[in-house]
Amino acid sequence: MIKFSDLNLDPRVLQAVAEAGYETPTPIQAGAIPHALEGRDVLGIAQTGTGKTASFTLPLITLLMKGRARARMPRSLVLAPTRELAAQVAENFDIYARHTKLTKALLIGGVSFKEQDLLIDRGVDVLIATPGRLLDHFERGKLLLTGVQIMVVDEADRMLDMGFIPDIERIFSLTPFTRQTFFYSATMASEIERITNTFLSNPARIEVARQATASETITQKLVRVTPSRKDRTAAEKRATLRAIIKAEGEGLRNAIIFCNRKTEVDVVAKSLRKHGLDAAPIHGDLDQSVRTATLTSFRDGRLRLLVASDVAARGLDIPDVSHVFNYDLPSHPEDYIHRIGRTGRAGKSGVAFSLATPSDDKYLTAIQKLIEREIPLSGTPAIQEERPASRSAPAAEERPAGRTTSRSRSRSSSARSKGDPRPSQDAVTEPGIAPEAAPAPESPAVAATPVATRPEPPVDAPVPTQTAPRQDSRPERARPEARRSEGSRPERDRAGKDTSDRESGRRGQGRDDRVVGMGDHVPAFLTRAFPDPQSVS
Repeated sequence: MIKFSDLNLDPRVLQAVAEAGYETPTPIQAGAIPHALEGRDVLGIAQTGTGKTASFTLPLITLLMKGRARARMPRSLVLAPTRELAAQVAENFDIYARHTKLTKALLIGGVSFKEQDLLIDRGVDVLIATPGRLLDHFERGKLLLTGVQIMVVDEADRMLDMGFIPDIERIFSLTPFTRQTFFYSATMASEIERITNTFLSNPARIEVARQATASETITQKLVRVTPSRKDRTAAEKRATLRAIIKAEGEGLRNAIIFCNRKTEVDVVAKSLRKHGLDAAPIHGDLDQSVRTATLTSFRDGRLRLLVASDVAARGLDIPDVSHVFNYDLPSHPEDYIHRIGRTGRAGKSGVAFSLATPSDDKYLTAIQKLIEREIPLSGTPAIQEERPASRSAPAAEERPAGRTTSRSRSRSSSARSKGDPRPSQDAVTEPGIAPEAAPAPESPAVAATPVATRPEPPVDAPVPTQTAPRQDSRPERARPEARRSEGSRPERDRAGKDTSDRESGRRGQGRDDRVVGMGDHVPAFLTRAFPDPQSVS
């Protein structure tokens, strides 16, 4: 059996490895370190959790033991796709270089440029960065890459999938042609291999596991989610996820829940917290301090459920994850291998659940074709939560009482003002009361409704006869339809148009404020004729 002491590493590096508790290298480490120490380019392909980070960190420290860094000219460059992965590489460097005098700088977003510029000005041996922040420093004239001797691209497949191809090509063009290059990736598609042929020179290909193979220590399970309605898909998926988590009980120590979109990450995390589960989100839109605090809590065991996107959780080394949930099936089948590889690491057992709806069948077929096996179907646990009432339920039970009454009164009063003989909406929707017995609502239109008993006319009012129609001898200006009181003059806009109808239309949106007639009888004072003012002397 090969040990680290057989790999020609520097004694100070071997001391740090022993203090970290490692004696036997993993297959990717045993295969890549000897070629790296010989000065060859390395193309490492291995599933996640196999120790790829140490496989390039250990030879990098050994090769840089001789020499001295110059200001603004790092001697080596390590590119990582995300801030978290870059910070993880920096942590590994601190562990294995503790007995050396090598220096490092971490260039990631969310950190002040000034602090990073101070480190670069002093000169660093190892520069660990994300592509975007690295180019920002270069364009500001704070960094030169002409002194790079060793260049490492970690998680190369994710770097290329995230659209970093133009940035990677530009960074390579800024480094010397004689550099030594390491490419490490969990999966290796054909287009990635085509690009590595451009960047690498006769690399030593180290592939320790069959491409896109899940670890045998991971128990994979598939849960079918068939929603009752299409618009209930997301809610029922969240209910199913919560039911699985509760069904696992104490066996679920902690878990990573993967979603395809950042917005979905926030929604799922909020739903879990709402139902009493300890969960927190992590994705690229969060502030760096929040992301760092969330990961630290999850590593320390203070956080049980981590809801993450692929980008944020790519390549993270969290050694003891008991469960992984694919809340959304990945659109790229290779990402499935990466996701479930977060559990079952270092020989430990793990469980991976995948939730699939009927619309996910094409993704599921691609995943099963890649892993060359069918994911075992798991039974759906019973969901104890009550679902919202169906659409067939009475409308009066779903709507707030005040809103229903307001609408029905408006409709009923409008109907009565038009002489509609049908019963009002209140009488129909009121539970437990027959339509005939329902009390009529009070509204201004009630007074306008003709009733069986008419009030007695005033003494001085003319009594109409039933044999002949009543003759209206009032002047034209005294008739009700032509008369307007002094306080009810129509409002006119600047153009001189009457705006009273528009105002009344706006006022009548919630209630019927129209002025109606006063019946067949008119007060006597309205029928009294007045002399012409011009005839008065």
